Amino acid sequence: MNKKVIIIGCGNVGMSYAYALLNQRTYVNELDLIDLNEERVLGEVMDLNHCLAFSPSKMKIKVGSYSDCRDANLIVIAAGVNQAPGETRLNLLKRNAAIFKSIITEVMNNGFNGVFLIATNPVDIMTYLTQKYSNLPKSRVIGSGTSLDTARLRFLIGDKIKVSPSNIHGYVIGEHGDSEFIPWSDVNIALQPISEFITKEDMDEISLEVRGAADKIIKAKGATYYGIGMCLVRITNAILGDENTVLVVSSYDETNDVYIGLPSVINKDGAARKIFINLEPDEEEKLVNSINILKNAIKELEE
Repeated sequence: MNKKVIIIGCGNVGMSYAYALLNQRTYVNELDLIDLNEERVLGEVMDLNHCLAFSPSKMKIKVGSYSDCRDANLIVIAAGVNQAPGETRLNLLKRNAAIFKSIITEVMNNGFNGVFLIATNPVDIMTYLTQKYSNLPKSRVIGSGTSLDTARLRFLIGDKIKVSPSNIHGYVIGEHGDSEFIPWSDVNIALQPISEFITKEDMDEISLEVRGAADKIIKAKGATYYGIGMCLVRITNAILGDENTVLVVSSYDETNDVYIGLPSVINKDGAARKIFINLEPDEEEKLVNSINILKNAIKELEE
């Protein structure tokens, strides 16, 4: 059965995702690339096709068009503009909202009926807008959310205590941004609470490192893209493989009418349902704060 993915936006993030797909065994057997810069897309397609002799996955890679969206299983959007010096977050939001409205209109006019996966920042709000513009069921529009932040958390803990990140169970939740936080009360290793392994001071230090990781990387090399590329592949496999895997993505919160990073069961229909974490009172306050920040940003944008 054909499993077709379309990437819209072929910058650093989109191409890191595409390259990561080639380097892993995935369910994808057709990959189409769409970008305003048609010459660049042609070059990217050629370059990626030249990897296939050594790739563990077999797939057809080609320059795509919006007419290809009709039978796509998954569309990953990494398009958008970066924040200009001195530009307000709200103005950036307005510019990216206009770009997304144009993209989503083209996609839906061509009969798309699959799942959207959004990587463009601010990802929670862009995911919200994608659902609004597409009118697809809310479960079939998801964002990368705090999946990368969670990967950073697990790496930092693993590095600290010399345990594989894959055996560390815990999440970064909330907005993918300054108000995200770690519910330390639920972090564990082999069912043992994290407090058995690290101190409160260690937790505070790791929290700061997780939140500040992107800024450090951007300062050093200009942008972050490898990490999010790998996260997008993991989410892709969960969707196309109908895995019912729990991943922390930006999914719809009906109570508050926002998309926000929370653990969700991911399958062929997108975010099938949430897994609610038992939070301490101070953690509940942090989540409410994160939700309110997103609600206020959406309100400002709609006004």
